[in-house]
Amino acid sequence: MSDHDTAPRQRRGYFGLWAGMPRELVFLLIAMPIAWVGFSVAVTLVSTGFGLLVLVVGVLCFTGTFYVARGFGWTERRLLHWTGRPEIRSPWPPIPATTSFWRGAFGPFIDGHYWLHVLHLLVVAPIVSLFTFVVTVVWVSIGLGGATYWFWERWLPLDGQNVWTIEYVWEFVFGVPLTADPRQAEAVFYLVLGLVFLVTLPLITRGLTLIHQGVALGMLGPWRSQALEREVQQLSASRGAAVQAEDRSLRRLERDIHDGPQQRLVRLQMDLAAAERAIARDPEVAPQVLGEAREQAREALDELRALSRGFAPPILQDRGLAAGLASLAARSPVPVEEHLALPEDAQIPAEIERNAYFIAAELLTNAAKHARARAIGLHCSVRRAPVGGESWLDLWVIDDGAGGAVTLPGHGLSGLEERVRGLRGILRIDSPAGGPTTAGAHIPFVQQGPTAVPPEPEDAAALS
Repeated sequence: MSDHDTAPRQRRGYFGLWAGMPRELVFLLIAMPIAWVGFSVAVTLVSTGFGLLVLVVGVLCFTGTFYVARGFGWTERRLLHWTGRPEIRSPWPPIPATTSFWRGAFGPFIDGHYWLHVLHLLVVAPIVSLFTFVVTVVWVSIGLGGATYWFWERWLPLDGQNVWTIEYVWEFVFGVPLTADPRQAEAVFYLVLGLVFLVTLPLITRGLTLIHQGVALGMLGPWRSQALEREVQQLSASRGAAVQAEDRSLRRLERDIHDGPQQRLVRLQMDLAAAERAIARDPEVAPQVLGEAREQAREALDELRALSRGFAPPILQDRGLAAGLASLAARSPVPVEEHLALPEDAQIPAEIERNAYFIAAELLTNAAKHARARAIGLHCSVRRAPVGGESWLDLWVIDDGAGGAVTLPGHGLSGLEERVRGLRGILRIDSPAGGPTTAGAHIPFVQQGPTAVPPEPEDAAALS
């Protein structure tokens, strides 16, 4: 459907911890070797850099340390995301292909993120990964070893053993000496201990993974100021796109009024003038001229009504988006099959409904005029989020026409793309030569009313 990636729904609760435990366990076991390999490489580069500091090569070694730290930081973030943790974005934008050699060599020296990555690689990562590795290995060893001790202890040389762990534990807990067979009691004790460690293993792996996640958030991700700056830039771009889309809409409306109702009104004025002359010269011709003028007035009024729907169609205001889309489908010269899943309590903002109506009107018009379609499918649904969260409106038009639709500057689809981008949405067009054409919008909005659990995302291929 859209380019918007939807993360898979994760199971919650204790059994959800077990579902993520294998990946977390693998991460905790390989994080330490990776961290210490990075530490060794970085220490080698730093030592070489100090040794060759009087030469240019020493400076390049320090530069290499920065980029090595950046690479290992990227690896840490990707591994954490692989375990199921939320993605930590890179603190840097993509490196432009036109970056000069000197900027690439000396730029990291004045970038705080590079220094944090070096600190993470040389100090924090080795310590944290060693701690989490030791705890993980100990916990797994005690869990597996204790749970299976009853099986493999028979091959241990225990005949002459006089010291039993269970005796000290029993006396410490209950205050009396152990009277049972210490060997059997030891097996039961280790079995219980092993099961306890295995049962709590998912809690341990999740907690240790969250330690890595917290460190990575603080040292390997963007700063809050950068996130705010990026959001401001996105909002500015969206606002600019919305202004451009509105300007295009106004220019298009001006052109439509000029080419349609205005020409008819000019013709109406001429017909009325002709009728005035006919009344004086040839009264029998005057009714015919007045009839033509009345027809011109009716057609101009119809066109003005159709254009007025571009601002706020009455059916959209009175009955909502579903009724508005149904009216568009009914007026289409090509048969339209509707699939509208718009709950009455969806609480879609009026601005989103108005733009969705226009997007559907444009897509249906394109399918009827240019695609030579024989059938059209109109799909609209809402993917709802909890109160205060961001929901999504999905609108798709699928036709069986000739295909080949592309977004060219100055054309209708380009204007649609600007309109959708102004709403922070995504316009997707899939129109291979020969058809079919799948075009639609994925528009976010904040729902204010009560909601239910969001349904699973739909598949655009299933819609077609």
